[in-house]
Amino acid sequence: MKKGHWNAITDVPGVKVGHVTLDEKLGNGKVACTGVTAILPHDGNVFEQKVPAASFVLNGFGKTVGLVQVDELGVIESPVMLTNTFSVAQVLQGTLAYMLEQNPTIGDSTSSLNIVVGECNDSYLNSMRAMHIQPTHAIEAIEKAADGSIEQGAVGAGKGMICYEVKGGIGSSSRVVTHEKNIFTVGVLTLTNFGKATECKINEWLMENGFAQYEATFPKKEDVEKPDGSVMIVVATDASVNERQLKRFAKRAAIGLGRTGTTIHNGSGDLIIAFSNGYTIPHYSKNSTETNTILRDDHPIMNDLFQATVEATEEAVYQSLLHAKTTRGREKRVIEECLLISKNSENL
Repeated sequence: MKKGHWNAITDVPGVKVGHVTLDEKLGNGKVACTGVTAILPHDGNVFEQKVPAASFVLNGFGKTVGLVQVDELGVIESPVMLTNTFSVAQVLQGTLAYMLEQNPTIGDSTSSLNIVVGECNDSYLNSMRAMHIQPTHAIEAIEKAADGSIEQGAVGAGKGMICYEVKGGIGSSSRVVTHEKNIFTVGVLTLTNFGKATECKINEWLMENGFAQYEATFPKKEDVEKPDGSVMIVVATDASVNERQLKRFAKRAAIGLGRTGTTIHNGSGDLIIAFSNGYTIPHYSKNSTETNTILRDDHPIMNDLFQATVEATEEAVYQSLLHAKTTRGREKRVIEECLLISKNSENL
C-alpha cells in the first residue's frame, strides 16, 4: 500500500513524537543506556480533547500503566509514554507533573487523570537497577515532541533494546488509505526488544518489497543469556473509528508483528495501543449525548485500514532494525547492528 510522506506515525496529522536518550558511562561497568519516548495524539490539550482508544494484550508479560481505564472508558487523555521496565514510575510521575501544569483543574474541580506508560526490559545493555530515568526526562520528551521526520533505532526508549538478537529500538511506518473521497492514514510506532535471529523474516520482506539486491546479516551473538524481551506497538489513525473498532485495529497489528517471524516467547510482553484523532471527545460538556460520524464495519475501507495496520506494523519492526546502530552497554557488552549487504558485495 502507499506510504505516507515520512513513512512514520507522524504522517497521521497532529501526531507528534519526542525522544530523550541517555548514553553515559557511570564507572564500575555501569552504563546508562536507555531513554524515554513520547507520542502525542494531537497538537492540542489531550486531557480537554480526549481521543478514542483501545489496547490489546497479545502476551501479558508487561508492566504498563493506564490500560485498564483505556479499555474501560475507550479514551486516551495523556501522551503515550514509552521507557524501560524500572522507569515506569518515574515517567508516570513526570508526565503527571506536566499534565497538572497544563491543566490546573485536574484533581481539583474535575476528575483525576489516566496516564499511559509502556515499557520493555533493556537490562542487558542498560544498568536498569540504577534507575537513571528521572521525571524531568519524561517532561523533556513531551516538550521535544514534533511532527515530520522522526529519529528511529537506538534512540529514546529504544536506546538499550535488542530485537532478533541485533540492535533494535524505535521503528515507525505508515500507510495511506484512499476510497472515493476518503483519504486516511494509519501510522505505527514500535519499541522492539524481542525474538531470536533464526525467527526473523526480514530477508523475505526485502525480497517482496523491491530490495532483492540486499541481504540482511545477523552478526555473531554473544553467548550470554538475555531476557525474552518485549514489544510495544502504538497504532495511530485519523480515520473516524470508535474504541471498539480500534480494538480490531490493535488485533491486526499483532498479525503484522507475527509476519516478522516472532513466536511470542513466554517472557515477552507484547502489547498494542491504538488511537484515532479523527475526532475528539471533550472533557467538558453540558450535553447528555455525544454524536460522531463513524465508519461502518462492513464498508470496504475498513478492510483497507486493517491491511494498512498490518503492513505498517511489519515494516515498523524492520525499520527499528535498519535504523539502529551498534551499541555498547554495561559490563562492556556490545549488540551489533543488522547490516544490509549488497549481493554485489557493497555494504549499504
